[in-house]
Amino acid sequence: MKQRGEELKIITPEDLLKKRILVLDGAMGTMIQRFKLTEADYRGERFKDHPMPQRGNNDLLSLTRGDIIKGIHLDYLNSGADIITTNSFNSNRISMADYGMESLVYELNFASASLAKAAVREYEILSSKDEAKSGSLEPHFVAGTLGPTNRTASMSSDVNDPGARAVSFDDLVDAYSEQARGLIDGGADILLIETIFDVLNAKAALFALDCIFEEMGLRLPVMVSGTITDASGRTLTGQTLEAFLVSVSHYPLLSVGLNCALGAEQLRPFVGELSAKSPFFVSAHPNAGLPNQFGEYDQAAHYMASVAEEFMKQGWINIIGGCCGTTPSHIAKIAEAARRHSPRVIPALERYTKLSGLEALTITPETNFVNIGERTNVSGSKKFARLIKEERYSDALAIARDQVDGGAQIIDVCMDEAMLDSQKAMVRFVNLIMAEPDISRLPLMIDSSKWEVIESALKCIQGKSVVNSISLKEGEEVFLERAKTIRRFGAAAVVMLFDEKGQADTFARRIEVAQRCYSLLTEKLNFPPEDIIFDPNVLAVATGIEEHNNYAVDFIKTTSWIKQNLPYAKVSGGISNLSFSFRGMDTVREAMHSVFLYHAIKAGLDMGIVNPGMLQVYSEIPPDLLTLTEDVVLNRRKDATDRLVSVGENLAKGRGALLISKDLDWRKLPVKERIKHALIRGLDEFIEEDVEEARSLYKRSIELIEGPLMGGMNEVGDLFGSGKMFLPQVVKSARVMKKAVTRLAPYIELESNGEENKSAGKLLLATVKGDVHDIGKNIVSVVLSCNNYKIIDLGVMVSAEKIIDTAIDENVDFIGLSGLITPSLEEMVHVASELERRGVKIPLLVGGATTSEIHAAVKIAPKYSCSVIHVKDASKAAGVLSSLKGANSLDYKSAILRKYDSLREVHNSAKEARQLISYEQAKRNSLKINWSETTLCPPAKRALQQIDSVDLHTLIDYIDWTFFFFAWKMSGRYPAIFKDPVKGEEAKKLYEDAQIYLKEIADKSLITVKAVYGIFPAASSGDDIILEDDNQQITKLHFLRNQELKDKGIPNLSLADFIKPIEDLSASENLEPPQLKDNIGAFVVSAIIDDSGMSLYKEDDYATIMIRILSDRLAEASAEWLHEKIRKQFWGYAKEENLPLEMMLSSKYQGIRPAPGYPACPEHTEKQTIFDILQAEKRIGVKLTESYTMVPAASVCGYIFSHPASSYFNVGKIGDDQLRDYAARKGITLDEATRWLAPNL
Repeated sequence: MKQRGEELKIITPEDLLKKRILVLDGAMGTMIQRFKLTEADYRGERFKDHPMPQRGNNDLLSLTRGDIIKGIHLDYLNSGADIITTNSFNSNRISMADYGMESLVYELNFASASLAKAAVREYEILSSKDEAKSGSLEPHFVAGTLGPTNRTASMSSDVNDPGARAVSFDDLVDAYSEQARGLIDGGADILLIETIFDVLNAKAALFALDCIFEEMGLRLPVMVSGTITDASGRTLTGQTLEAFLVSVSHYPLLSVGLNCALGAEQLRPFVGELSAKSPFFVSAHPNAGLPNQFGEYDQAAHYMASVAEEFMKQGWINIIGGCCGTTPSHIAKIAEAARRHSPRVIPALERYTKLSGLEALTITPETNFVNIGERTNVSGSKKFARLIKEERYSDALAIARDQVDGGAQIIDVCMDEAMLDSQKAMVRFVNLIMAEPDISRLPLMIDSSKWEVIESALKCIQGKSVVNSISLKEGEEVFLERAKTIRRFGAAAVVMLFDEKGQADTFARRIEVAQRCYSLLTEKLNFPPEDIIFDPNVLAVATGIEEHNNYAVDFIKTTSWIKQNLPYAKVSGGISNLSFSFRGMDTVREAMHSVFLYHAIKAGLDMGIVNPGMLQVYSEIPPDLLTLTEDVVLNRRKDATDRLVSVGENLAKGRGALLISKDLDWRKLPVKERIKHALIRGLDEFIEEDVEEARSLYKRSIELIEGPLMGGMNEVGDLFGSGKMFLPQVVKSARVMKKAVTRLAPYIELESNGEENKSAGKLLLATVKGDVHDIGKNIVSVVLSCNNYKIIDLGVMVSAEKIIDTAIDENVDFIGLSGLITPSLEEMVHVASELERRGVKIPLLVGGATTSEIHAAVKIAPKYSCSVIHVKDASKAAGVLSSLKGANSLDYKSAILRKYDSLREVHNSAKEARQLISYEQAKRNSLKINWSETTLCPPAKRALQQIDSVDLHTLIDYIDWTFFFFAWKMSGRYPAIFKDPVKGEEAKKLYEDAQIYLKEIADKSLITVKAVYGIFPAASSGDDIILEDDNQQITKLHFLRNQELKDKGIPNLSLADFIKPIEDLSASENLEPPQLKDNIGAFVVSAIIDDSGMSLYKEDDYATIMIRILSDRLAEASAEWLHEKIRKQFWGYAKEENLPLEMMLSSKYQGIRPAPGYPACPEHTEKQTIFDILQAEKRIGVKLTESYTMVPAASVCGYIFSHPASSYFNVGKIGDDQLRDYAARKGITLDEATRWLAPNL
C-alpha cells in the first residue's frame, strides 16, 4: 500500500522527524475568539435561516469565513510551524448533531483540509522567493484533526445504569470514517486523533482509518494524542499513561503524544515517561499553563517556551506545539527553542507481551506465572452461570472482584451456554466491568467459540485484551481474516492448536500446527509474535485410555519447543482440564494442577486459566501424594492411575513430624536473656513463644521491642560495626527480629491509640533506573532495619520521578541510591539534578559496586546543593545516618563538604597532570604481532551452540569462593580466610551454609544455568573487529585503545590488536583460508532463579540474599567452565591444557575472556552486538535493559580471544579525538558516545 506522495519521492514527515524537532501549530479556538465573531458571522449567507444557533460552531467557519481560518493558518506558518492542524476538531456526525449540521460532515472536513493546504502552498511559494538560492526550504504538512466527539464509549451516560452507553463503537467507526474521507480528499498529509479522554473512542478512530486506508489503497501517517486530566497521570476514563500507550500501540503510528488539560509544567513527568516507553515519535502540545480564575490562559510565550525547551534538553520530544491558550507568539518562541536541540531518538525497546485494562500488564522474563481468573466463565462456575441467567449482574461482578482480590492478573469472561443469549450477556457484563475500576484495571480475556460474541465484546473494551481463541479448524482463510480483525481491534490472540484435521493431541501434531500458525500470522499479516499466545491443549490424563497418558508430557514438551523455536510467542492453557478424570477428589485435583504447573512453568508456560482455590503449594504436597501425582502427570509408570485413585481416599490422614534433638541449655535462661541470645545467634525456633512470655513483663508490647529486642539488635549492630560479627550473622539476626515483630504487631496495633511508633529515621532505598541489581541494597535494608530505621524500598529500575515523588510524599529523612553498572553512575547524576530542580533538600546517599567517593564528589555533589555522601558498604550505613541526624549533623555535613571539595581539587589537578597522547600516536604504538609466524587454530565447532542446562554439581568446582566472601563483605582470600583469627570461624560457618544451600538449590532446581556461545571468523580493521559468516560480514565489534603516555617499548593496547588484521588476511587469502583466518568467540551465560521456588523464602532475608549471591557465583563459574570447554574442546586451541583449578581461576591459561563494561572494553552498548549475533534472548531468555544491564542479573557475557599474547588491560581515560572517532565508527551521536563513555573521559 502506497504512502501519499510515495511515487513522487517527496520528503515525508518521517524524513524530517529523523533530522530535527518538528513544530506543531497552536490553538485554533483561541485565535478565533480574538475576532469576536457574531451569530451572523458563523451563519454567513448560506445558513442565515438555519433553525438552530451556530455561534461557537467554529468548524462551520471553514465554510462561512474561510478567510479567517486561512489567515490563522498563515500566522502559524509564519511563526515557524512545520505542521498545521485543520479546523475540524468537531467535524463529525456525533458532535455536529448539536448544531443540526450532520449532513455537512464530509463538506466541512474537505473544506478545512483544503483551506490548510492552500495556506501551506501560499506560504511555501512566498518563502521560496527568499530561500530558493539557499535551498533550505523544507515542506510543511497539514494534519487533519479528528477530535474525541462529545460522547464516551467507555462510560455510562445514565447514573442509574452503569452498563448504559450513549454511543456505540460502530457509531464512532461510521462517524470517523465519514470525517476521514473528507480530510483525505481535501489534501491532508497526516491524520491527528487528538485530545483522547476515552481510548475506546480513539480505537474506533484507528479501526475506521485502517479500513478506509485499505479501501482507498493509500496510507497516511497517523498521530495520536491523549489527554491526562490531572496529576494522577490518568485519562478521564481512568487509564494510566502506560495503559493508554499499550492500548493504541497496535497501530503503526507516526507519533503518540499528549495535549490539552494541563500546561507544559504539569505534563513534564508524563512526557518523560512517554519518551522512555514509546516505540513511536513523541509529541506534546500542552496548554498555555492552567486557566486563571476567569477561565483564561495567560502564560507568557517566553515562559511556556522555556518549559517546553526542558523537554527538548532531555531528549524527550520529536513534535512540539500548543493547545488551548497558545497563539502564534507562543509557537514562534517554541520554534526558536526547537532549532537549538536535536530530536528524541526512538529507544530500542524490548519485545514484551503487553496488555492493559485501566493499568498495563507487561509480561517480562521476570514476570511470574500469570494467573487468568476462570470463575467468570459460565462453563467454569455453576454459581456464575446461575447469576448470569438470572441477570443478577451485581452479584456476578462480585465473583470477578473476588478473582482480582485472589491474585488474578487477567480476567477470563465466557458466556457460551446453550440457553443464554451469549452476545447480549457478554456486552452487558463487559460494560458493567468497565464501570468498576477495581476490576477493569486488569486486562480481559474474551473467551468464546462464537465469533460474533468476541467481536461484540471487543467493541466495549478500551484496553488491550486477549481473544480466546482462534484456530485453523475452519481453514487458513477464516483464521487469517479473524486474526486481522483482532489486530485491528488492538488485541492479542490465543491460538488453539487445532487445524482442519482436528485437535493436535501429540507432540508432533502440536508443534506442526504451532509452526504453521506462527508462520501464517507473522509472515502474511505481520502479526506481532509477542501477541500470539499458544494454547497447546491441556487434555485430561488418567482416563483409562492408554493414548491419553502422555497428554501432559506432550503439552510440557510442546511448551518448551514453542519457547525455543517461535520467538516472543507465549504459552497458555486451561489447567483444570487436566484432572477431569478425578472429579469429586479435590485433594488429588489440587495436587495434579500444582504438579503440572510446576513442570509446565519450568518448561516456559507463561499463563494459564486456573482457579487459585484449586491449587496446593508444590513444596507442601505430602511426599507420597507428590510421587503418585508426578507418576500420573509425567507418565512414569503404567499403574500410576490405579495407584493414585486407591491412595486418594486415605489423604485425610495426618503425617508425623520429625523431631531433632538440639543443645537447648540456653532455654533455661531468663526470658530477656533468651531473646537476646536468639537475636545474636540468629535462632528463630522459639522466638514467638518467648516474646509471648515476655509480654507479661511490660505494660505495652512496644516496650518489648524498644527494650530487649532493640537491645539485642543494638548489640548485634555494635558487634557488626566492630568487626566481631559478620554480615551473614546480621541477616540471620534480622530474620529473628522480623519474626518477633510480626508476632507483636497485632498487640501493638490494639495498644497504640493512634500513636505512631518512633523510628530512628526514614530512608528511601532504590536501585536506579536501568539497573536490576539489588543484593547490596537489600543488605543495607536489612542492616538498617536492625538499627530501627524505617525502610521504604522501591526495588530496582526506579525512575528519578518515582524516587522524588515518593520521597516527598513519604517525607523521608534520607534517600539512598544503589547501582552496580557504570550507566547507573550517570543515572545517579540525573537523580541529583532532578532533586535540585525540584527544590528537594534531603540528604542523598549513594552506594554500589561501581560507585566511589571520587565519583560522588566530582560528578554528583556539584549537581545537588544538599548533602551527597558515598557509603562504602552496609557496615558504614548506620553510622552515616546517625551522623546526618545527630546533634552534630551540621559539623558532619560541613566536614563532608570540605572533604569533597578537596577531592575535586585533587582530581582536577590530577586530570591536568595526566598525560594522554593523541589517538593517532596511540594507534601507531599498538601491539605488533608477527602474524606470519602465528599458527591460527580453526574451531572444532563453528555454528551457534546452546546449552539448556549446565549441571550445577559440575559448576560448584569452578566457584571462586573469594568473591563469595567479598559479596558478604568479608574480605580475604579463600581458603586462607578460614585461618583468619578474627573472622575465620564465621567464614567457615558461612561456607558451610553455602554448601547446604547449594545442595538445596540443586535438589529443588531453584537455579537453572543456561549458555549460548559461538565462534566466528574475524579480522581486525583498526580498532574494530569484523565478524564473518560464510565469507560475508555480519557485524562489527567496536573497541577502544589506551591513550596514556607509555614507557618506551610498552604498547597502547586495544583488544583489536589480538586479532589478525584484515590486510594480512587479504595478502594470504589464496593459501589455505581456514587455517589462516583468525577467529573470535562470544558467549552469554545465565544462572536463572526459579521465582516460584524462591517464593518459599520470601520472608527469609538470609536465604534470599544467600541464594542470590550463589546465583552470581554460579553464573561466573559457568563462564569459567564454558571458557575451559571452548579452549580445550569446542574451539580446541589449547587442547593440551592441564591446569590446576587455582591457576585456572587466576587466568593462567592461554587467551582471555573480557566482558563489555570492564576495563579492557568499558562501553556497555557493545553487549547488544553479542546478544544479536548469539540470539541470546531467543535461545536462553537473557535480555538487556535500556542501560544494558543483563536480566536476570546473574548473567555474564563476553568475548573469547585465543592469541597467546592477548592479555587484560585497562583502557583508562581517552581523549576527545578517540571519542569522536568511536562515535563515527559506531554510527552514534557524540552525545550518545559521551553518555556511555563518561567514566573514561
